[in-house]
Amino acid sequence: MKKKILFALLVSWLAWPSYSQNERKITLPEAIALARVQSVDAAVALNELKTSYWEYRTFRADLLPEVNFTGTLPNYNKSYTRYQQEDGSYTFVRNNSLGISGELSIDQNIWFTGGKLSVSSSLDYIKQMGANGKEVFMSIPIGLKLTQPIFGVNHLKWSRRIEPVKYEEAKAGFITATEEVTMRTINYFFNLLLAKENLGTAKQNEENANRLYEVAVAKRRMGQISENELLQLKLASLKAQASLTEAESNLNANMFQLRAFLGLSETEILEPVLPQSAPALRMEYNDVLDKALQRNSFAQNIRRRQLEADYSVATAKGNMREINLYASVGYTGQDKTLSSSYRNLLDNQVIEVGVTIPLLDWGKRRGKVKVAESNREVVLSRIRQEQMNFNQDIFLLVEKFNNQLAQLTIADEADQIAQKRYKTSIETFLIGKINTLDLNDAQTSKDDARQKHIQEMFYYWYYYYQLRSLTLWDFERNTQLEVDFKMSIEL
Repeated sequence: MKKKILFALLVSWLAWPSYSQNERKITLPEAIALARVQSVDAAVALNELKTSYWEYRTFRADLLPEVNFTGTLPNYNKSYTRYQQEDGSYTFVRNNSLGISGELSIDQNIWFTGGKLSVSSSLDYIKQMGANGKEVFMSIPIGLKLTQPIFGVNHLKWSRRIEPVKYEEAKAGFITATEEVTMRTINYFFNLLLAKENLGTAKQNEENANRLYEVAVAKRRMGQISENELLQLKLASLKAQASLTEAESNLNANMFQLRAFLGLSETEILEPVLPQSAPALRMEYNDVLDKALQRNSFAQNIRRRQLEADYSVATAKGNMREINLYASVGYTGQDKTLSSSYRNLLDNQVIEVGVTIPLLDWGKRRGKVKVAESNREVVLSRIRQEQMNFNQDIFLLVEKFNNQLAQLTIADEADQIAQKRYKTSIETFLIGKINTLDLNDAQTSKDDARQKHIQEMFYYWYYYYQLRSLTLWDFERNTQLEVDFKMSIEL
């Protein structure tokens, strides 16, 4: 009696989770919408876009004037320093002073020359500490400074060519990544859908197998079937039970995978809904290729790599010799008081030309130029090969998609026929007009046709969104895929 009570409690406990879990029907568009917002892959794509955006903003800031303040507040020095006397001998003198300095500057990079222009104003103050300490001010009310490389590579000019391409590549890559999230969603969704259909098929097969075995037992008693046929049906019943257990486990695994990808709670029981139809679309290879070359990140990637290869060559050539110009003009004044230091100003001019020209480096710099040029040729060769592969992949994908609608139509019709044949086979077996082999064949054909129908539906949508990810084009609405990048970055 106690064992029966414990068994009843165990059954009740096992049944209890069904009350805490929520069943939720989910369509393919709903799953895609959730994945684009809640999945980890979508968050990674968004963060990569934000990184590229701030890199681009940093580059743009380099083109704008910069206001800087540099100061030492204060500089106290109490130490002994070495001092050379008139006779050439050295002694140590005591230094006890307080200094304060500050400079306010406006700096502007000159992108078309690669130089830098600065307008500055500075003030320095020194006070000797002690009983007879003196103080002095030095001012530079206004100064103009120019730093200009003459033969070196203009890094800022190259950045103006490369950075916008990188940002466009990142934006196109974000849309592509969003479509790739969709493709993963389709994969998980149809895996769950197939697992659900397999479970339903397994349950139906088990019920049919058990019922047919019961009928077969009665027929065997009446001598209408052989012992071998009875054993075959018994074996089919056992296989159906094993398939049911495996289908339940597979369903749970695929449901967990889809839930985790969509960021849903583990208490939700997802019921995927099979799409009832697919749009009758047909792609043209040349049209798809043109859209892909215009909008895909691959096109921007090629352009960026070409520019970076040219930049490496230009840098290597620029490093063969270096000539830098530094010029500073302005006015300066000094006095014991702050106000007086701004009177009786004197010219303050500095012009300096620095030169670095290798006279003998054993061909090291020229070798670096040759290495950069060889690397550029390698990059260009790889780009040509990747371009060919890209075109070929699009051609094959267009062919697969255009054939897929016909495959889906055939699979749908075959599924319906197999279902009718199986029902007819069961009825025919019950009246003894077919044997177990024919019945098993009808069941296998039914199961295979159902799986084939779902798989062909999966391939249709997978190919379709793969084409969208390559072209960044919505073929159903015949519009380009757009994203509000500013809103996405501010999220």
